[in-house]
Amino acid sequence: MNRRIVIGIVAAAAITAAGCSSTKPTDSDSGTGGVVAATPSASAGPQIPLPDKATKNYKITFIQGVQGDPFYITMQCGIQAEAQKLGVTVNTQGPQKFDPTLQKPIFDSAVNAKPDAILIAPTDVKAMQAPLAAAAQAGTKIVLVDTTTEDPSYAVSAIASDNEGGGKAAFDAIKQLAPQGGKVLAISVDPGISTTDARVKGFSDAATADGKYPYVGVQYSHNDPATAAQLVTAALQKDPEIVGVFAANLFAAQGSATGIQQAGKKGKVNVIGFDAGPEQVKALRDGTVQALIAQQPGYIGTVGLGQAVAALDGGQVTKTVQTGFSIITQQNVDGDQKDAVYKASC
Repeated sequence: MNRRIVIGIVAAAAITAAGCSSTKPTDSDSGTGGVVAATPSASAGPQIPLPDKATKNYKITFIQGVQGDPFYITMQCGIQAEAQKLGVTVNTQGPQKFDPTLQKPIFDSAVNAKPDAILIAPTDVKAMQAPLAAAAQAGTKIVLVDTTTEDPSYAVSAIASDNEGGGKAAFDAIKQLAPQGGKVLAISVDPGISTTDARVKGFSDAATADGKYPYVGVQYSHNDPATAAQLVTAALQKDPEIVGVFAANLFAAQGSATGIQQAGKKGKVNVIGFDAGPEQVKALRDGTVQALIAQQPGYIGTVGLGQAVAALDGGQVTKTVQTGFSIITQQNVDGDQKDAVYKASC
């Protein structure tokens, strides 16, 4: 089978005063079943073979973590573009909230429709474990995109960002913005989500290792910007020494920016957001958010669909693919990182 070769590269993540971007380093193994670090374009590194064309028009379902999130919209755009190239049909569905009680019925319905493969961002590491494993056991090819479960061995492939590395990069950004030190806070979604838990871990580990930046803990916004705003406003009233907030996803960043404004702390508290949706970029331009850690959701979708088709065609599949991220600042958002901004529609 003819194949396109997607080239990966391993590079060090760093932020300079001018605002540069890069991907996070990771150990890699280019063999099937290993961990491969990948970026959309590079000149060297591990190679991920993807099919040029499917041997038949497979029916594939993509189940988002939540509808309306620019991260998953951008992923859907990547999947749709790749589906046209491969000659397969993709049906996209998703819950109204990032909640396993809402996602599981959608997943069950999709399984009953007997697709050839399902791409899914599980909304909980525990709650989605058994349903996904059962579907794989019954013969449906499962590809995990973005999030995972406790034991993802049932999946033919799992594609996700280096989330711990992104959390550490967020802390490094706060250090540059507030070199005098001070307290730092994390705002996340809910415990039990693999990606955001890893981001918070990367951030908290880095902060704990540096005595100048006492870590005051993580609070959970339940993926609601209004709740995030309330949490940040209350935290700043309790701890006026807070100099930085790490927001672990798009809605947390959006709400954190609002909370800082409501507390009258704009320009005094630095926000580093994970993800780069239109609202976050607006906050970046306004100066409420100082930097964004942008994932590569379109590329995650592209690779995820390619891995699903490769598995269905009996081709080479890479068990784990780790994608990089970019650091977006006011200095580069209209320059070399403009394409890293997420889409509101395809």
